Amino acid sequence: MQVALTPVDWLRRAVKLYPAKVAVIDENVRFTYRQFGARVNRLSHALRRAGVENGSKVAVLCPNTHPMLEAFFGICQLGAAIVPINIRLQAEEIAYILDHSDAEVLIVDSEWGSVVDPILSSLPQLHTVIQVNRGHSSPLQAVDYEEVLAAAPDDPIAIDLDENQPLSINYTSGTTSRPKGVVLTHRNSYLNAANFLFHLRVEHDDVYLHTLPLFHVNGWGGVWALTAVGGTHVCLRKVDPAVILRLFTEEGVTLACAAPTVVNMLVQHPGVESIRIPHRTRMATAGSPPPAAVIEKAERYLNMEIIHVYGLTETAPFITYCEWTRDKEVLDEDARARAKARQGVEMIFAGDVRVVHDDGSEVAWNGMDIGEIVARGNVVMDGYYKNPEDTAKAVRDGWFHTGDLAVVHPDGHIEIVDRLKDVIISGGENVSSVEVEGVLYQHPGVLEAGVVARPDERWGEVPVAFVVRKPGANVTEDELNAFCRARLAHFKVPKAYHFVDELPRTGTGKLQKFKLREMLWAGMDKRVH
Repeated sequence: MQVALTPVDWLRRAVKLYPAKVAVIDENVRFTYRQFGARVNRLSHALRRAGVENGSKVAVLCPNTHPMLEAFFGICQLGAAIVPINIRLQAEEIAYILDHSDAEVLIVDSEWGSVVDPILSSLPQLHTVIQVNRGHSSPLQAVDYEEVLAAAPDDPIAIDLDENQPLSINYTSGTTSRPKGVVLTHRNSYLNAANFLFHLRVEHDDVYLHTLPLFHVNGWGGVWALTAVGGTHVCLRKVDPAVILRLFTEEGVTLACAAPTVVNMLVQHPGVESIRIPHRTRMATAGSPPPAAVIEKAERYLNMEIIHVYGLTETAPFITYCEWTRDKEVLDEDARARAKARQGVEMIFAGDVRVVHDDGSEVAWNGMDIGEIVARGNVVMDGYYKNPEDTAKAVRDGWFHTGDLAVVHPDGHIEIVDRLKDVIISGGENVSSVEVEGVLYQHPGVLEAGVVARPDERWGEVPVAFVVRKPGANVTEDELNAFCRARLAHFKVPKAYHFVDELPRTGTGKLQKFKLREMLWAGMDKRVH
């Protein structure tokens, strides 16, 4: 017998086995799995009445709240694809995603009503807007989320799903000026969530805090994994160290995922020395792991185990984790810190992950031979939505090319040392340097621009711009900063502007970004954080 692999089926299991257990905690609201399942079914029926069917696209612009969790199941169990949108984007960026994804319905939190309202007239295919009202004034003329649910039945939804059909379209900043829609299937997401379950050791009694934005590759799969075992989801509307620490103690949080900057925020929070969390907690983080001193404080004050993971939106996202074995316990502090900085070994359900030369041959496992990380397996995306050209560039000869340059140590652990792609990862957010450059080129006083990453203690790395002024132009840093902030999400705005006479280029005119990075990363052994 063969049954479609889909993570939405795990809610059926949880409702069946743990109906009275608390499934979701969202500030003062609590739902059992029976109640949560009923709300999900009501949302599905409401969307069906709005014309959503198998193959439709439904966009969601919400923070980490219970409606966002409900959307993942309520949309996807219909066979429709969820399009989670980054809440930090500007109106123009949101409009592009809504248009490109062919979204017919938008579920939006009222806090973003004023952002969405002006762009709706340019989106004729978006026929229904549902607004989650959470105490924020909004100009949107939209139907109310709770009213929509109240008017719908809670009967179970029966749809024959194909495990290879799209479950989500997740937009990521790439090497072009426009974001690409990564199509992840039910099978992709199921096996990624299996990795989440296995390698983060998720159990029935876990209480999971959604510190990581759910729009980030479907919360890395936590939305599915915790439900699979009947764990408890704790929502977090915005990252606030005081609130996070309170929830760890009051709600008994045992597991979370976040960018390294969040861990640093927690250990730097005033009074953290007096906090004692009696139970062991786990925090999965990606990118450059927190410095050794931060990890030490997290272990001492928060009783926290840091688990370093690695992946990309295109791989659903997990493909490796830093496996910590007993033999590493004998290492001195510096050696332990270096070992924890590695991206690690392939996950069980990730497939085959290698580091290869341009000719496809594997690098030597000596910690020095550099190649590109490639992967093939069931977590690799179906492709970029409506973009076969970039799909063909990314997936070649059956391998997905990550664009990350790395070495492999003798124990098989991968460590990233640089990037081929012009992507900056700042505080867990992807920033396309080409997109930022495109905005700078719109300024009348800019002749040329090059954007690269600069190391940053808080965010890991941040975008920095090198600018050549047009002859006679006296554009200033403040002027460029205001210009960019009006056109880009604020995390994409350069944190510094260096005015230069010319940019380094090859004989054919190609910008040599590695030379710009060298100016900012001098003395460091790798060019990424």
